Amino acid sequence: MNRETEQAIPAGSDTKTFVLVHGGAHGAWAFERLASLLVQEGHHVVARDLPGHGLGARFPHSYTTRPLNPQEFATEPSPVAHLTLRDYRDQVTDTIRRLAERMPHRHIIVLGHSMAGLVLNQVGEAVPELIGRLVYLSAWMTANGTSFSDYMDAPEFSTGLIPSILLADPAVTGTLRMDFRSGDPEYRARVKATFAADADDHDWEAVTNLLTPDTPIGPLAEKVTVTPARWGRIPRTYITCTDDRAVPPAAQQRFIDEADKYTPDNPTDVRTLPTSHSPFVSQPEKLAEILLEL
Repeated sequence: MNRETEQAIPAGSDTKTFVLVHGGAHGAWAFERLASLLVQEGHHVVARDLPGHGLGARFPHSYTTRPLNPQEFATEPSPVAHLTLRDYRDQVTDTIRRLAERMPHRHIIVLGHSMAGLVLNQVGEAVPELIGRLVYLSAWMTANGTSFSDYMDAPEFSTGLIPSILLADPAVTGTLRMDFRSGDPEYRARVKATFAADADDHDWEAVTNLLTPDTPIGPLAEKVTVTPARWGRIPRTYITCTDDRAVPPAAQQRFIDEADKYTPDNPTDVRTLPTSHSPFVSQPEKLAEILLEL
């Protein structure tokens, strides 16, 4: 069952609808602070758990057993390994279609964080006529015919810390697997440095109790398809997080450069935030300011 968070107040002539799509290991909860700020300015916000995330998450038994058995955790197949990029795409496009039917004249802005960049690519290709703008928040805006996996060995990702916190072979578990509840202080510090170095320690402690250990690799291995005539015609914004250690700034710039080369008549609108990978935790006000300017 998907968790859906929908907030709204009466619409004015300039009211926008924001569809917020979270990244791997997260859920709709990640946008609580951001959503509240947007709603306070009179906009409509919808955030849903992607399949296998949030209330739809399913956990390996070894993750719930403490103390953790590292060998079991490293080898137990994931109960969400079957999920595909199409599962994610279909859920988000269904949300957009329902919103468009209910509010046909509303400007729909779709924001995707991190892994959700893959989803935005496919959603934009599927329903370009229903989307006013795509916003990539330090996200995987992968080029046509490529996958998340194709970039991992690229030099632009050499400073990324995600590989250093993986605790299992993805080929064995079917996921990128991390232990957000680890009792190892050094490992926990590495996780925070990867995703939220600038976040308040107490806030991050709460977040780690909400994050889920498994992000399915199926969607990450699938090659995306985007065309200039469909995805390429939608205005797009890329919000670069300049202190990101999960998706390094050089990698973010590569995504932007590849997209602009592919659609030279529709260049990316680039904004910057001096934050880590998780500005919706550490700097939600600054993130909201950018979105309200669009």
